[in-house]
Amino acid sequence: MSEVILGIDLGTTNSLAGLVDGGFVVLLPVQENKRLLPSVVQYRQEIPLTGIEAKRSRAVFPRDTVYSAKRFMGRRYAELSADELEIDYVVSEAPDGMVQVRTDSGRVLGPVDVSAEILRTLKVAAENYLEHPVSKAVITVPAYFNDAQRQATKAAGEQAGLQVERILNEPTAAALAYGVDRDLKSGRIAVYDLGGGTFDVSILELNDGVFRVLSTSGNTRLGGDNIDAALADRLETVLADAHGVRMHPSLKASLREAAEKAKVRLSSEEQAVVDIPFVEGDLHFHYEISRTELEQLALPILEKTRQHCLRALKDAGLQSSDLAEVLLVGGQTRMPLVRDLARKIFQREPNTSTDPDEAVARGAVIQAGILSGALKNMVLLDVTPLSLGIETFGGLMNVLIPRNSTIPTKAGELFTTAVDHQESMRIRILQGERELARDNWPLGEFTLEFPKAARGIPRLGVQFEIDADGILSVLARDVKSGREKILKIESAAVDVADAQVERMVSESVEHAFEDMAERQWIEASGKAGRLLEAARKALQIGGGELTAEKQELIRRRMAELESALPDKKVPVIKERMRALDEATAELAEVLMDRAMMQALQQKGHV
Repeated sequence: MSEVILGIDLGTTNSLAGLVDGGFVVLLPVQENKRLLPSVVQYRQEIPLTGIEAKRSRAVFPRDTVYSAKRFMGRRYAELSADELEIDYVVSEAPDGMVQVRTDSGRVLGPVDVSAEILRTLKVAAENYLEHPVSKAVITVPAYFNDAQRQATKAAGEQAGLQVERILNEPTAAALAYGVDRDLKSGRIAVYDLGGGTFDVSILELNDGVFRVLSTSGNTRLGGDNIDAALADRLETVLADAHGVRMHPSLKASLREAAEKAKVRLSSEEQAVVDIPFVEGDLHFHYEISRTELEQLALPILEKTRQHCLRALKDAGLQSSDLAEVLLVGGQTRMPLVRDLARKIFQREPNTSTDPDEAVARGAVIQAGILSGALKNMVLLDVTPLSLGIETFGGLMNVLIPRNSTIPTKAGELFTTAVDHQESMRIRILQGERELARDNWPLGEFTLEFPKAARGIPRLGVQFEIDADGILSVLARDVKSGREKILKIESAAVDVADAQVERMVSESVEHAFEDMAERQWIEASGKAGRLLEAARKALQIGGGELTAEKQELIRRRMAELESALPDKKVPVIKERMRALDEATAELAEVLMDRAMMQALQQKGHV
C-alpha cells in the first residue's frame, strides 16, 4: 500500500486538504463538517485559534487575528505598498528585513508561523480521517510566486510537521483537476484563477495524459481582498460623511467583514444590506448597496487581469479560438462581473462547472496521488514564469533558461575572462526579461576563484537547474582546475517587489528596441575596445616591419574608431572596425610569420 500524501490548497482566504482514498479524490471536512477552512489565526490564547472560530471573533480582537498572511509570505517589509498595510492587525519590519506580525497579546511572528498553524490544522483533520499519522504533502502556490515565497511555503509545511513533496502552481492544479474530472484526452485550456489575494492565468495543453504548461502570467497582489478593501473604504466614507464617525481598529475590522459578506451576497442578489449595530454610542449603521455600485468599485481592479490574459495567450502563440475551454478558478470568480470580463477577454463562454473553491485542492490531491503511486498514467509538466541568467561583461543579461521553459530543467554555458591575470569571477544570478542586468532582479551571487591566466584562457562552466518545485540551484566550475561552487537559492528574489513581476514582461516589450540598441552598443563597444588594444600591442611588437605610411594608416583608423565610440552609433562603429581590420591585415601577417618562426626555433627546426 502506497504512503498517503496530502494535497493542500493553502489559500489567502480559505484553505483545503484532501487525499486519494480507494482511487477517488476526497476533500476532507476540517471544522464543523465544512471543507473550507478560513485562513485566519487568532493569537489571544496560548494555543492559537484557527479557522472558523478565529474568523468569527476577528472584529472583536482585530489586532490579535491574522488573515491573508499568504500575501506576506517570503517578502520584505520595505517592499510593501501603502494599500497592503491597510489591514486590521499590525505588521512591522523584522530584524532580517522580512515582514513580521505584532499582536496585542504580545506575540511576534512571521507569515510562515501563521501559515504553519493553518497547515497543522489541515494535517490534524487528515489524521483524524485516516486514524493514523500523515507526514507528506503537496502544497499549491500562485504560479507567479517567486523562489522566496515558494521556500517560505515549504518552510511553513515543514514547521507544521509535513515533508513537502512538491510545490505545485495553482492554475496547473486546477487544469489537472478539470482534465481528470472530464477524462479529457487532449486540448488546450486557459485557467483564469482569481482568489482572495492573488491572480494567475495559465495556458495548458493536454496530450494523452501529459499536462504541459505553455505559458503563465499573473499578479501576486491582486484578488478579492482588493475588492473588499475598496468596498470597506466606501463604507468608511459613508460613515464619516453622514455621521462624522471616527475609525478605530474594531470598527475597521467590522466594516471589512461586512464588506466581504456583502460582496458574497451580491454575487447572487442585486441588493445587499450592511447592518452594524452600536457603531458609536446608540448609532446603528444601515446601508443598502447594489450590485451595480459594487461593480463600479471592482471594475478598475478586475480590469488589471486583462493584460495578463492577453499576454499568456501571446506567449503561448495562441488565439482565443484555439482554446478548448476557459476554466474559472478561485472564489472571486463567482462574481458575475468577473465571469462577464473573462467572457469578453477570451471571446467565449467560460466554464463554471468546476467548484471554483475546490478545483485547486482537487488538483493538488491528484498530483499527490501521482507522486504516491495511487494514480497512474499521468504526467504534469510545469513552466518557469521568468527568464533566468547571469550578468556578463558590460552589464548584459545572458539568459540560460528562457521564460516558459518546461520544468524540471537544466541548462549551462561556458564563459571566459575579459581581463588579463584575472583570478576570480563573480557569478551574479538574475531573473527577468530585460537585456541589461541592471533592469532585472538579482537573485543571489557568489565568487569562483581559479588560477590566473591571460584573458580568454580560463573556461568557466555555469549550470542552472530548476527542480519540480521551481527552485533554482546554480553550479559554477573552473574547467581546468575542477574547482567549483554550488549555490542553492534559498531566498531568491527576496528583494523584489511582487508588483514589479507583473510589469517585467510588459516592460520588456515596451523597451525592446531601446534595450536591444543598448545591448548592441555594449557588445560593439566592447569588441571595439578589444580591437583597439590588440592593434596597439601589435604596432608595438611588429610595427617596425611596416612602412611609415601603413603605420600611419593604422593609427588613423584607430583614431577614427575611438572618435566614433562616444556617439554610440553602432553601424558607424562596425564600419570603422572593419576599416581597422583591413588596415591591420598586413600587420597580422607579420605577427603570424614571427610566431611561426619562434615555434620552429623552439622545436629546433631553424
